Amino acid sequence: MLSHFQALIVLNSVKSSKLSKKAQNLFLPLVRHLYTTQGSFQYQWNDKSVSVCEMSNNISGMRKPYRGKQDKFDLDHLVSKEPFGQFEAWFNEAKNTDEILEANAMSLATATKNGKPSVRMVLMKGIDQNGIVFYTNFLSQKAKELTENPYCSLLFYWEPIKRQIRVEGNVEKVSEEESNNYFHSRPRDSQIGACVSQQSQVVASRKTIDDRNEELQEKYSDPNVLVPKPDYWGGYRVVPNRFEFWQGQTNRLHDRLVFRRLKNGESLDPSVTHEGNNGWVYERLMP
Repeated sequence: MLSHFQALIVLNSVKSSKLSKKAQNLFLPLVRHLYTTQGSFQYQWNDKSVSVCEMSNNISGMRKPYRGKQDKFDLDHLVSKEPFGQFEAWFNEAKNTDEILEANAMSLATATKNGKPSVRMVLMKGIDQNGIVFYTNFLSQKAKELTENPYCSLLFYWEPIKRQIRVEGNVEKVSEEESNNYFHSRPRDSQIGACVSQQSQVVASRKTIDDRNEELQEKYSDPNVLVPKPDYWGGYRVVPNRFEFWQGQTNRLHDRLVFRRLKNGESLDPSVTHEGNNGWVYERLMP
């Protein structure tokens, strides 16, 4: 069975064949039409045989089962009436699941002051009632965007247990002391790597990076010599104002429970909004 990529190779082979231009103009639209409408076909043209089969990875048909109807996540299943306790419970399950290699991996979405978004994966390196901490290079795109627009969204997605957690909030830098302590807890190669990288800056070649790394590896070859943390490297704390806990259902009627802060002047409707702990309220959302 040919993949979509292989089918394109077949089409390109026809283009580069010795068929006349007129024949190609007749043949190629037929190939595309049959491939897109029927999925597979064989065609014979003057001893030239072409076989194009259905895509083995039909994207529109990709679908996996999630949890069953008997395995729901509802308000009475919460282990805590504030989000950090609930986060801890789900995170502990994720990190103890063998199929999840990095439970602390999270996507970080930022935006410019004009609202142009960008997203990337980073690692959570701390969490407490004050917020969620990650570390990065202050020369990076994410850092520049957080400087001009100090709000972000995080997403933890744990596919093997069919759960995700979204977090929204404002962002602040952690203290220099906190950044230093974490920096020097990292493997020495990672410390040197942070000194090498002017993150997101254009570089001529990989060799430029490797040469700089070798230079600093030599400079700090004595393990008793401290690798100084660069001024352009440190931590951020996301101070959440909203958590959403999502659990997937096979019928796509997913479970979504939200913790949020009340808005100024907002009155609480107890039929849908429930008072939690530490100034949080929680609600169920439609899937």
